Amino acid sequence: MKKEKNIALEFDEFSKNYTSDMIGCVPHYTKLVSSFTEYLPENFNPKSILELGCGNGNITAQLISHFPNATFTLVDASAEMLELCRKQFKDHHVVFSNSYFQDFPFKEETYDLIVAGFSLHHLTNKEKQTVFKQINSALKEGGIFSYSDLMISKTNPDHPKLLKQWGDFVNAHFPDGEKWAWVMEHYAAYDKPADYTLQLEWLKKAGFSSIHLPFQKGFWVYLQAEK
Repeated sequence: MKKEKNIALEFDEFSKNYTSDMIGCVPHYTKLVSSFTEYLPENFNPKSILELGCGNGNITAQLISHFPNATFTLVDASAEMLELCRKQFKDHHVVFSNSYFQDFPFKEETYDLIVAGFSLHHLTNKEKQTVFKQINSALKEGGIFSYSDLMISKTNPDHPKLLKQWGDFVNAHFPDGEKWAWVMEHYAAYDKPADYTLQLEWLKKAGFSSIHLPFQKGFWVYLQAEK
């Protein structure tokens, strides 16, 4: 668990400039965030929402603006991130869990909507498959799982090209090169992205009946899976 604890501490530090860093380090970040409400079915009105890896609350804020009466459960390994959310959403129905996804107690048929933005890439392929099954079980019938992330494995033949394009993007925002160096250090130590084609198969095996990719730019993907 030492590496996992280091992830929590790293995101405690990252919380200080989270939004500006994400916009400058993640291509299509604002679109991938807005997708969490933009592509939901028109009459979909979730009452219970679980967010896996809430960060500083950017996706939560997007969802709360559309579903202000819903009850939210926010999960994050970083205590600092959760504290930011606690202050920001103090007037809403929010439950907080300072936990790793692997340790979170998923309750069967509890949530109408489960979301994960830029967080599941920290899991191994085996852990992703397990969590997908837990997410499916925790959703009510007709519930939706929404998920944004970089979805390409490090062994994919297109990975070197992706790194070049990604580096150019980050260095355009942070020309001194230090931010890209930090991104690559973090990426090498903690990130375990998987090809979206593999993840689609895992979601089907987990029991999801309908899976869509409403937004995709290269390997930056937003997907929705319905139970």
